[in-house]
Amino acid sequence: MNTLPFRKERPKAQTIADRTAIIDIGSNSVRLVVYQGSARLPATLFNEKVMAGLGRGLAQTGAIDASSLAMARAALARFATLAREMQVGELRTVATAAVRDASNGRELIDAARSLGLEVETLSGEEEATASGLGVLSGIPEADGIVGDLGGGSLELVRVVAGTVTDRVSFPLGVLRLAAIRAGGKGSLERKVAKLLDEAGWKGRGKGLPFYLVGGSWRSLARLDMHLKHYPLPIAHQYPMAVARIAELASSIAVMPKSDLKAIPNLSSARAGSLEDAAVLLGHVLKTLGSSGTIVSAYGLREGLLYQRLAPEVRQQDPLIAATRDEGERLGRFAEHGDLLDQWIAPLFAGEPPELARLRHAACQLVDVGWHANPEFRAERGLDAALHGNWVAIDSSGRAALGQALYTALGGGLDTPAPLPQLADDDTLWRAKLWGLAIRLGQRLSGGVAAPIRRSELHMDAEALALVLDPADEALYGEAVEKRHRALAAALGREPVLEV
Repeated sequence: MNTLPFRKERPKAQTIADRTAIIDIGSNSVRLVVYQGSARLPATLFNEKVMAGLGRGLAQTGAIDASSLAMARAALARFATLAREMQVGELRTVATAAVRDASNGRELIDAARSLGLEVETLSGEEEATASGLGVLSGIPEADGIVGDLGGGSLELVRVVAGTVTDRVSFPLGVLRLAAIRAGGKGSLERKVAKLLDEAGWKGRGKGLPFYLVGGSWRSLARLDMHLKHYPLPIAHQYPMAVARIAELASSIAVMPKSDLKAIPNLSSARAGSLEDAAVLLGHVLKTLGSSGTIVSAYGLREGLLYQRLAPEVRQQDPLIAATRDEGERLGRFAEHGDLLDQWIAPLFAGEPPELARLRHAACQLVDVGWHANPEFRAERGLDAALHGNWVAIDSSGRAALGQALYTALGGGLDTPAPLPQLADDDTLWRAKLWGLAIRLGQRLSGGVAAPIRRSELHMDAEALALVLDPADEALYGEAVEKRHRALAAALGREPVLEV
């Protein structure tokens, strides 16, 4: 790790909050990602990759070819310069399988050093550990096998109870697969079975999900989403059944490459190796005995960040941390979301934790709608829920979050598309109740904290009571009464004011 000296050259008046960045020298791509924001889930400010293909031909020659080295050097020079211009406080440069295994990998490390970059060459075990931690960073409840497919290697990692346990690395990177498959029908399947069996991993995933990490497998998910006309173009936590993987491999085999390259959000640079990636995945799932797959947008780089967090920060729910950060940035007062959630919580006592956290996230985000045109506040809330950069939330959770915000921001009890395709009616109805309750709280308080702190809601079998301090009785105006009645009607209660 190296702390770049260039920040001292900037005038003090221009200093900014510390940014951190990672340059990832992978077997397929060289990438720079710059982060800033809350430690638990920093926002991505910049993300760029160059498909240098360092691992291409490595299996045949044992070395990185000259053209790939030249592309990687140029990428590193650009990325080092960008990091300086972006005033990155801490820059970490890591290299994985191609540099680790190549006879001339040292040339690239020396080139990086000449640019002021100190390269950490990760071992297969370190790479696997970081990938597993990356999945846990974005899916804290993950319990299964993580598979990180890179250009030069495949890492398998057992994650359970928030920790990484066993891990292993295999020379099965996507750039090596064509050479293995050239050995004839069944050659890759035999290779996978042999390697996993010898390493003691055969059957290790029986009944467990397989978490997909790496650009090639994410591209496979994007292809499936395209073919199914899936309404939410977000790969993170997208599930695919084991049987579906074989169907995709068969489809890719007969699909013109031009059709693959035309699919939105599918990297054209990965189209040529997509069939190999799908076939490998099918064999790995069969050998492990996995129950299905779940895509993770988080992997090695996010794992490197997560690895350095204090234990108490790791314990934070990443969805709540991210939505709270957004709410504090765009809301009218910092504690707005937490106060709203506490205020409406008595109406939803006994709610399962997985729903309660979605309600909490909705309370954190609802104030962002005030920055939109009044005619489009409901749509702004829906968009924030469906397309925001949230993790630890699946498509059904995004739909519930979207419905709550849509209702809270004036959309009423309508259910806009594509929510019915993503969540069941019961979940969406509950989210509408959250939205109505949030809407009441916001109108009562006028978007400030004190009236929320001095009032409360409670409900019995017949009535929904709003309890106000005598000094606040004047706050119960026509608009507040209207929202009180709407919430009570949805809950099947009578509205009651208590002073």
